[in-house]
Amino acid sequence: MKLFATLYLDEDVDLLMAKLLSARRLDVTTARDEAMLGRSDEEQVAHATSLGRCILTFNRTDFERLHAGYVATGPTHSGILIATQRHNVYHTAQRVAALLDSLTADEIEGQLLYV
Repeated sequence: MKLFATLYLDEDVDLLMAKLLSARRLDVTTARDEAMLGRSDEEQVAHATSLGRCILTFNRTDFERLHAGYVATGPTHSGILIATQRHNVYHTAQRVAALLDSLTADEIEGQLLYV
C-alpha cells in the first residue's frame, strides 16, 4: 500500500508549480528533471507510471483520451490530474495539495481527476 502520492509535472505545467508544491513538502519531479521534454503524451504517462507518480497536466483533451485507452486495454497508470489554466499558479498549487492531502496514492492510481 502506497500512502502518499508523488507527482510528475508534464512540460506544459509551469516550473513555479513544482516549487510551490515542493514548498508544501510534496514529492515532485518534472518532465525537465526527467529529461522528457518533447516526448509524446503517451511517453509522459508511461514514464510517470514507471516512477510510480501521478501526472499533473493542463492538457485535458489528450490526457482524457489516454486515460480512456488505459481503461479499455486494462493496464493502469499512477493517476492523471488535470488542472485548468483559468486559475493562477498559486491557486492551482493549493488545489493540488488539498487533493493529495485527501486521497492516498492507492486511491489516485488509475483515476482521472480534475483539479
